[in-house]
Amino acid sequence: MDNQSNLSFSINKDTTSSQASQFLRFVLLPDTNLMVSLSQIAAVLKIPFGKIVPVPDMPSWVMGVYNWRGEIVWMIDLGQLLGFTPWYEQSVTASNHKAVVIHPSNQNLKTLSTGELVGLVVSDVQDIEICHTDNLHSPPASAITPELAPFLRGYWIKDNGEIIVTVDGDSIFAAMPRE
Repeated sequence: MDNQSNLSFSINKDTTSSQASQFLRFVLLPDTNLMVSLSQIAAVLKIPFGKIVPVPDMPSWVMGVYNWRGEIVWMIDLGQLLGFTPWYEQSVTASNHKAVVIHPSNQNLKTLSTGELVGLVVSDVQDIEICHTDNLHSPPASAITPELAPFLRGYWIKDNGEIIVTVDGDSIFAAMPRE
C-alpha cells in the first residue's frame, strides 16, 4: 500500500439533513485549534505536575497513567501523537497539565472497563462548538502529515475564517498499545 492511500479520507454526509453536533475545542501549541466530539468527553482535568506516573516500555507519546476517582486514565501527549511539538519541548509556565479525558464512542462512563479512559494532554481547553456535519470537510492529502492522518475526522472553517481540525477519538483508542 502506498503512502497516498494511507492519507485518503472520506466523511460520510447525509445529503437529506445536516445534523448539528457538539464538540469540545482545545489548543495545541503553538496555534493549532482542534476539537473532539462532546459525546466522547468524560471530563476536563487540571493535573498537577508529577501526578502522572510514567509506565516503562511505552511509546514516547504515552506519558503514563493517572488515578482519577479510582479509575486508571492513560495520559497521552496529544501533540506528539499527532506530529506536533511534544509537550516536553514546549515552554510551559503553568503548574498543571490540562487534559481532556475521553472514552470510546460505543460506551458510556457506566459501562467502561478499567483502562478504557484516555487523557489527552493539551495546551489549553476552550469552548464548546456546535458544528453541522455538512460543514466538516475532508482535507487534501497534501495538507496533512502522515502522523495526523489516522486521527483526523476532518476540518471545519468557521464563518470568521478560523480553521478547527476535528480529531477522531476512536482512532486514538485504536493507536493505544495493547498488552
